[in-house]
Amino acid sequence: MGASVVAVGRDEKRLSETLSLLDGYSHVSFRLDLTQINDYSDTIERFPKLDGIVHCAGIRHLTVCKMITAEDIDTQFDVNFKGPVLLQSSLLSRKKVKKGASIVFIASLAYAAAGIGNAIYSATKGAIISYANCLKVELAPRLIRVNCISPAMIQTDMIHQHDVTEDMLEADQQTYLFKTYGTPNDVANLTVYLLSDASRWMTGSNIELTGGAPKI
Repeated sequence: MGASVVAVGRDEKRLSETLSLLDGYSHVSFRLDLTQINDYSDTIERFPKLDGIVHCAGIRHLTVCKMITAEDIDTQFDVNFKGPVLLQSSLLSRKKVKKGASIVFIASLAYAAAGIGNAIYSATKGAIISYANCLKVELAPRLIRVNCISPAMIQTDMIHQHDVTEDMLEADQQTYLFKTYGTPNDVANLTVYLLSDASRWMTGSNIELTGGAPKI
């Protein structure tokens, strides 16, 4: 869409593959592990000033409530909540976010949809939405917008991480009004809108992108 992309992630190979798919030559990538807080400073100092930020890192592990351990909590909260919050803090304190910028958090419909084994993941997404709701107030004087997207099931590797079969996934898709899960492009298109000036009067929104998914 004409933007210069600063791609950040743990996997250098995938970062390189992503940049190779983009038009233009002004894109850059940085290897950064959100759980390694002490590594932030030097890397962030090399960032250009940003017009838009998309926080989309996330992991999900299913554990029923009676089996939850401290490690289960720390593992998911470190990536899904603590990492994005501390990264955003570092970007702001180092003045890497321009006035009038847009910040987008990829949350999940799980924040409001109950599921067996999904308690910790759901809690991390509820936490990031609550955080974003406070961040919008603090950044409003600089006209920086803060919004969340809460997708239902999206066709990524994450949905194949657990003991589910293709038949189970197909049956679940039939419970959606559109009879299919979303794709990463569906999330990306809404993200582009929230980053653009077309949404200049939107802040503090949590948009549920669901394809008509049932709420349990």
